[in-house]
Amino acid sequence: MLTAAIWGATCLAAAGEPGSSLKPATIRAFESYVSGTETRFGRSLRQRDFFWIDELTPQKRAEAYERLRSGKVELRRISGEEGAEKSAIPGGMIHDWQGIVFIPGVKLDEVLDFLKDYDSRATDYAPDVEQSKIEEHDGEHFRVFMRFRRKKIITVVLNTEQEITYFRDSPMRAHSRSSATRIAEVENAGTPQEKEKPPGEDSGFMWRLETWWRMEERDGGVYVQNEAVSLTRDIPSAVAWMIEPFVTGIPKESLEFTMEATRRGVLGRKRR
Repeated sequence: MLTAAIWGATCLAAAGEPGSSLKPATIRAFESYVSGTETRFGRSLRQRDFFWIDELTPQKRAEAYERLRSGKVELRRISGEEGAEKSAIPGGMIHDWQGIVFIPGVKLDEVLDFLKDYDSRATDYAPDVEQSKIEEHDGEHFRVFMRFRRKKIITVVLNTEQEITYFRDSPMRAHSRSSATRIAEVENAGTPQEKEKPPGEDSGFMWRLETWWRMEERDGGVYVQNEAVSLTRDIPSAVAWMIEPFVTGIPKESLEFTMEATRRGVLGRKRR
Protein backbone atom coordinates (compact mmCIF):
# COMPACT_ATOMS: atom_id res chain seq x y z
CA MET A 1 0.00 0.00 0.00
CA LEU A 2 1.33 3.24 -0.98
CA THR A 3 1.84 6.08 1.44
CA ALA A 4 -0.13 8.78 -0.46
CA ALA A 5 1.85 11.55 -2.16
CA ILE A 6 5.12 10.93 -0.35
CA TRP A 7 6.65 11.51 -3.76
CA GLY A 8 5.61 15.18 -3.82
CA ALA A 9 8.70 16.37 -1.98
CA THR A 10 10.57 17.78 -4.97
CA CYS A 11 7.79 19.11 -7.20
CA LEU A 12 9.05 22.67 -7.06
CA ALA A 13 12.64 21.61 -7.62
CA ALA A 14 11.74 19.90 -10.85
CA ALA A 15 9.24 22.52 -11.97
CA GLY A 16 11.88 24.94 -13.16
CA GLU A 17 14.48 22.41 -14.20
CA PRO A 18 14.84 20.23 -17.29
CA GLY A 19 14.06 16.52 -16.99
CA SER A 20 16.38 14.40 -14.94
CA SER A 21 17.66 10.90 -15.54
CA LEU A 22 17.90 8.01 -13.10
CA LYS A 23 21.52 6.81 -12.96
CA PRO A 24 22.76 3.28 -12.12
CA ALA A 25 24.73 4.66 -9.15
CA THR A 26 21.56 6.20 -7.76
CA ILE A 27 19.69 2.90 -8.10
CA ARG A 28 22.48 0.98 -6.37
CA ALA A 29 22.60 3.42 -3.47
CA PHE A 30 18.82 3.26 -3.04
CA GLU A 31 18.77 -0.54 -3.18
CA SER A 32 21.47 -0.64 -0.52
CA TYR A 33 19.39 1.66 1.69
CA VAL A 34 16.30 -0.51 1.18
CA SER A 35 18.27 -3.65 2.04
CA GLY A 36 19.26 -2.08 5.35
CA THR A 37 15.66 -1.11 5.99
CA GLU A 38 14.52 -4.68 5.26
CA THR A 39 17.02 -6.02 7.78
CA ARG A 40 15.87 -3.55 10.44
CA PHE A 41 12.22 -4.29 9.72
CA GLY A 42 12.68 -8.06 9.93
CA ARG A 43 14.68 -7.82 13.14
CA SER A 44 12.06 -5.66 14.85
CA LEU A 45 9.29 -8.09 13.88
CA ARG A 46 10.97 -10.68 16.07
CA GLN A 47 11.54 -8.36 18.99
CA ARG A 48 9.30 -6.95 21.68
CA ASP A 49 9.63 -3.48 20.16
CA PHE A 50 7.05 -4.10 17.43
CA PHE A 51 6.40 -0.40 16.75
CA TRP A 52 8.96 2.37 16.58
CA ILE A 53 7.48 4.11 19.62
CA ASP A 54 8.30 0.99 21.66
CA GLU A 55 11.97 1.98 21.36
CA LEU A 56 11.37 5.18 23.34
CA THR A 57 12.08 5.62 27.03
CA PRO A 58 9.25 4.36 29.29
CA GLN A 59 7.90 7.85 29.94
CA LYS A 60 8.03 8.97 26.30
CA ARG A 61 6.55 5.65 25.18
CA ALA A 62 3.63 6.00 27.59
CA GLU A 63 3.03 9.58 26.42
CA ALA A 64 3.11 8.49 22.78
CA TYR A 65 0.56 5.72 23.35
CA GLU A 66 -1.66 8.15 25.23
CA ARG A 67 -1.56 10.57 22.28
CA LEU A 68 -2.38 7.74 19.87
CA ARG A 69 -5.39 6.65 21.91
CA SER A 70 -6.60 10.26 21.95
CA GLY A 71 -6.64 10.31 18.13
CA LYS A 72 -3.24 11.76 17.28
CA VAL A 73 -0.80 10.49 14.63
CA GLU A 74 2.78 9.85 15.76
CA LEU A 75 5.46 10.51 13.12
CA ARG A 76 9.20 10.01 12.87
CA ARG A 77 11.69 10.88 10.16
CA ILE A 78 14.35 8.22 9.60
CA SER A 79 16.57 9.59 6.82
CA GLY A 80 17.77 13.16 6.89
CA GLU A 81 17.03 13.62 10.57
CA GLU A 82 19.67 16.34 10.81
CA GLY A 83 18.75 18.07 7.55
CA ALA A 84 17.76 17.23 4.01
CA GLU A 85 21.37 16.81 2.92
CA LYS A 86 21.76 13.79 5.20
CA SER A 87 19.39 11.77 3.01
CA ALA A 88 21.19 12.61 -0.25
CA ILE A 89 22.66 9.91 -2.48
CA PRO A 90 24.42 10.30 -5.85
CA GLY A 91 21.93 11.96 -8.16
CA GLY A 92 18.93 11.60 -5.88
CA MET A 93 17.37 11.91 -2.45
CA ILE A 94 15.83 9.36 -0.11
CA HIS A 95 12.77 10.22 1.96
CA ASP A 96 12.07 7.80 4.82
CA TRP A 97 9.26 8.41 7.31
CA GLN A 98 7.35 6.30 9.81
CA GLY A 99 3.85 6.97 11.11
CA ILE A 100 1.55 5.18 13.53
CA VAL A 101 -2.13 5.57 14.38
CA PHE A 102 -4.62 3.85 16.70
CA ILE A 103 -8.02 2.75 15.39
CA PRO A 104 -10.36 2.15 18.35
CA GLY A 105 -13.12 -0.43 18.51
CA VAL A 106 -12.02 -2.52 15.52
CA LYS A 107 -10.45 -5.92 14.92
CA LEU A 108 -7.28 -6.75 13.03
CA ASP A 109 -9.24 -8.53 10.31
CA GLU A 110 -11.29 -5.38 9.70
CA VAL A 111 -8.14 -3.33 9.16
CA LEU A 112 -6.69 -5.96 6.83
CA ASP A 113 -9.90 -6.13 4.81
CA PHE A 114 -9.80 -2.36 4.37
CA LEU A 115 -6.14 -2.25 3.33
CA LYS A 116 -6.61 -5.09 0.83
CA ASP A 117 -9.53 -3.36 -0.91
CA TYR A 118 -7.35 -1.69 -3.52
CA ASP A 119 -10.25 -1.21 -5.92
CA SER A 120 -11.55 1.41 -3.45
CA ARG A 121 -8.30 3.32 -3.01
CA ALA A 122 -9.43 6.18 -5.26
CA THR A 123 -12.30 6.77 -2.83
CA ASP A 124 -10.59 6.05 0.49
CA TYR A 125 -7.43 8.08 -0.26
CA ALA A 126 -8.77 10.77 -2.57
CA PRO A 127 -7.63 13.15 -3.93
CA ASP A 128 -4.07 11.79 -3.89
CA VAL A 129 -5.09 8.41 -5.33
CA GLU A 130 -6.99 9.13 -8.54
CA GLN A 131 -7.38 5.62 -9.93
CA SER A 132 -6.88 2.17 -8.41
CA LYS A 133 -7.45 -1.37 -9.60
CA ILE A 134 -6.47 -4.89 -8.54
CA GLU A 135 -4.88 -6.42 -11.64
CA GLU A 136 -3.99 -9.77 -10.08
CA HIS A 137 -4.82 -11.42 -6.76
CA ASP A 138 -3.44 -14.75 -5.55
CA GLY A 139 -4.00 -15.47 -1.86
CA GLU A 140 -2.13 -12.83 0.12
CA HIS A 141 -0.33 -11.41 -2.91
CA PHE A 142 -1.69 -8.49 -4.95
CA ARG A 143 -0.58 -6.76 -8.13
CA VAL A 144 -2.19 -3.33 -8.23
CA PHE A 145 -2.36 -0.35 -10.56
CA MET A 146 -2.66 3.07 -8.94
CA ARG A 147 -2.57 6.56 -10.40
CA PHE A 148 -1.52 9.40 -8.14
CA ARG A 149 -2.17 13.09 -8.59
CA ARG A 150 -0.48 15.78 -6.53
CA LYS A 151 -0.79 19.53 -6.92
CA LYS A 152 1.80 21.84 -5.36
CA ILE A 153 2.10 24.90 -7.60
CA ILE A 154 2.24 22.40 -10.47
CA THR A 155 0.22 19.22 -10.95
CA VAL A 156 2.02 15.88 -11.16
CA VAL A 157 0.39 12.60 -12.21
CA LEU A 158 2.09 9.22 -11.86
CA ASN A 159 1.03 5.77 -13.02
CA THR A 160 2.36 3.00 -10.80
CA GLU A 161 2.35 -0.78 -10.68
CA GLN A 162 2.77 -2.25 -7.21
CA GLU A 163 3.38 -5.71 -5.79
CA ILE A 164 2.02 -6.21 -2.27
CA THR A 165 2.20 -9.25 0.01
CA TYR A 166 0.52 -9.69 3.41
CA PHE A 167 1.76 -11.85 6.28
CA ARG A 168 -0.14 -12.99 9.37
CA ASP A 169 2.40 -13.14 12.19
CA SER A 170 -0.04 -14.19 14.93
CA PRO A 171 -3.77 -13.94 15.71
CA MET A 172 -3.17 -10.34 16.81
CA ARG A 173 -0.34 -9.23 14.51
CA ALA A 174 0.19 -8.82 10.77
CA HIS A 175 2.43 -6.95 8.35
CA SER A 176 2.71 -6.25 4.64
CA ARG A 177 5.38 -5.36 2.12
CA SER A 178 4.76 -3.22 -0.96
CA SER A 179 7.13 -2.39 -3.80
CA ALA A 180 6.45 -0.14 -6.79
CA THR A 181 7.72 -2.17 -9.74
CA ARG A 182 6.95 0.55 -12.30
CA ILE A 183 6.52 4.32 -11.96
CA ALA A 184 5.78 6.51 -14.97
CA GLU A 185 5.15 10.23 -15.05
CA VAL A 186 2.09 11.16 -17.12
CA GLU A 187 2.06 14.16 -19.44
CA ASN A 188 -1.21 15.95 -20.25
CA ALA A 189 -3.14 13.63 -17.98
CA GLY A 190 -6.86 13.41 -18.71
CA THR A 191 -6.57 14.88 -22.20
CA PRO A 192 -6.43 13.28 -25.66
CA GLN A 193 -2.69 14.08 -25.65
CA GLU A 194 -2.05 12.03 -22.51
CA LYS A 195 1.13 9.93 -22.61
CA GLU A 196 3.67 8.42 -20.25
CA LYS A 197 7.29 9.47 -20.10
CA PRO A 198 9.80 6.60 -20.07
CA PRO A 199 10.36 5.51 -16.44
CA GLY A 200 13.59 7.03 -15.13
CA GLU A 201 13.74 9.55 -18.00
CA ASP A 202 11.45 12.18 -16.57
CA SER A 203 11.27 15.03 -14.06
CA GLY A 204 12.28 12.81 -11.15
CA PHE A 205 9.23 13.39 -8.96
CA MET A 206 9.38 9.77 -7.84
CA TRP A 207 11.67 7.05 -9.16
CA ARG A 208 11.23 4.38 -6.51
CA LEU A 209 8.83 3.63 -3.65
CA GLU A 210 9.00 0.91 -0.98
CA THR A 211 6.44 0.58 1.80
CA TRP A 212 6.11 -1.48 4.98
CA TRP A 213 2.95 -1.79 7.10
CA ARG A 214 2.51 -3.52 10.43
CA MET A 215 -0.56 -3.91 12.62
CA GLU A 216 -1.36 -5.16 16.11
CA GLU A 217 -4.72 -5.61 17.83
CA ARG A 218 -4.72 -4.64 21.51
CA ASP A 219 -6.02 -2.00 23.94
CA GLY A 220 -9.49 -2.27 22.44
CA GLY A 221 -8.47 -1.51 18.87
CA VAL A 222 -5.68 -1.83 16.31
CA TYR A 223 -2.39 0.05 16.10
CA VAL A 224 -1.24 0.59 12.50
CA GLN A 225 2.28 1.63 11.49
CA ASN A 226 3.48 2.64 8.03
CA GLU A 227 7.01 3.25 6.80
CA ALA A 228 7.52 4.65 3.30
CA VAL A 229 10.90 5.02 1.60
CA SER A 230 10.91 6.95 -1.68
CA LEU A 231 13.57 8.06 -4.14
CA THR A 232 13.38 11.38 -5.97
CA ARG A 233 15.78 13.50 -7.95
CA ASP A 234 18.20 15.64 -5.98
CA ILE A 235 17.64 19.33 -5.29
CA PRO A 236 19.41 21.84 -7.55
CA SER A 237 21.78 23.78 -5.30
CA ALA A 238 20.66 27.12 -6.75
CA VAL A 239 17.16 26.70 -5.30
CA ALA A 240 17.93 24.51 -2.28
CA TRP A 241 17.10 27.33 0.14
CA MET A 242 13.60 27.47 -1.31
CA ILE A 243 13.02 23.74 -1.85
CA GLU A 244 14.25 22.31 1.45
CA PRO A 245 11.05 23.17 3.37
CA PHE A 246 9.09 21.13 0.83
CA VAL A 247 11.51 18.22 1.07
CA THR A 248 11.19 18.16 4.83
CA GLY A 249 7.52 19.09 5.05
CA ILE A 250 5.58 17.32 2.31
CA PRO A 251 6.56 13.71 3.20
CA LYS A 252 5.48 14.33 6.77
CA GLU A 253 2.18 15.89 5.72
CA SER A 254 1.54 13.11 3.21
CA LEU A 255 2.17 10.34 5.71
CA GLU A 256 -0.02 12.03 8.28
CA PHE A 257 -2.80 12.24 5.69
CA THR A 258 -2.38 8.54 4.85
CA MET A 259 -2.62 7.44 8.46
CA GLU A 260 -5.63 9.64 9.15
CA ALA A 261 -7.35 8.42 5.97
CA THR A 262 -6.72 4.83 7.02
CA ARG A 263 -8.27 5.37 10.44
CA ARG A 264 -11.18 7.31 8.97
CA GLY A 265 -11.80 4.68 6.30
CA VAL A 266 -11.74 1.71 8.69
CA LEU A 267 -14.06 3.43 11.15
CA GLY A 268 -16.36 4.51 8.33
CA ARG A 269 -16.85 0.93 7.20
CA LYS A 270 -17.37 -0.16 10.79
CA ARG A 271 -20.37 2.18 11.08
CA ARG A 272 -22.08 0.91 7.93
